[in-house]
Amino acid sequence: MSSILDLFRLDGKVALVTGAASGLGAAIATALAEAGATVAVHGNRRAATETAESIGGTAAAFQADLSSTTGAETLFGAVHKHFGKVDILVNNAGTIHRDAAVDTTLESWQQVLQVNLTGVFQLSQLFAREVIAREVSGPEGKPVGGKIVNIASLLSFQGGIRVPAYASSKGGVAQLTKALANEWAPKHIQVNAIAPGYFATTNTEALQADETRNRQILERIPAGRWGQPQDLAGAALYLSAPASDYTTGSVITVDGGWMGR
Repeated sequence: MSSILDLFRLDGKVALVTGAASGLGAAIATALAEAGATVAVHGNRRAATETAESIGGTAAAFQADLSSTTGAETLFGAVHKHFGKVDILVNNAGTIHRDAAVDTTLESWQQVLQVNLTGVFQLSQLFAREVIAREVSGPEGKPVGGKIVNIASLLSFQGGIRVPAYASSKGGVAQLTKALANEWAPKHIQVNAIAPGYFATTNTEALQADETRNRQILERIPAGRWGQPQDLAGAALYLSAPASDYTTGSVITVDGGWMGR
């Protein structure tokens, strides 16, 4: 008799995690590897070599510029060529530009949207085409589909301040998650998203260093602390594993209670 824990195993699966050179992406990639997956870790400016070395085994690092319209195709092609397939796609790579809306340049706007939203769609499309074309069946003839996990944000629900492009892109990620889930559920591809709250990463270093903003943020979080990258690992594993086969189109908040307050 199988155990419930078996539904969280990823043996034989290949997972691509973007933006995995450090922070949330590295923590997610490590968790998926510990559950048995073979992991492809991506870095934007540099390959996520340190993450791959830390994971060990068959993990491999890849580099691609997702701010380029051709970056997604370059990355997915390289990973598919190396491993022969991709079963799990975690769209974690992201960028942020802080500026008043009246001062935000079109170039900055387009770069944020390309990395955070358009690139997510491009990779998801490439992934779905490959999974649907395979038409693989597993035990007892059950179709083997795929999993897409998008990293959204609290700003998928809120507007934020001085981050118009970022808020727009993350709102788009939430809606894209639902749209793709609707289309691809019949193809046995589950598409979900995680909306992290305030996490201690390089993206939030300026906020952590600002005594006033840091205090205001902590006062607003019921858990009373910044999230750590490993706090995201459980949700990412669930959405990547067979345990979530009947979960699709969901945006799960991991925020220390921020949205519930």
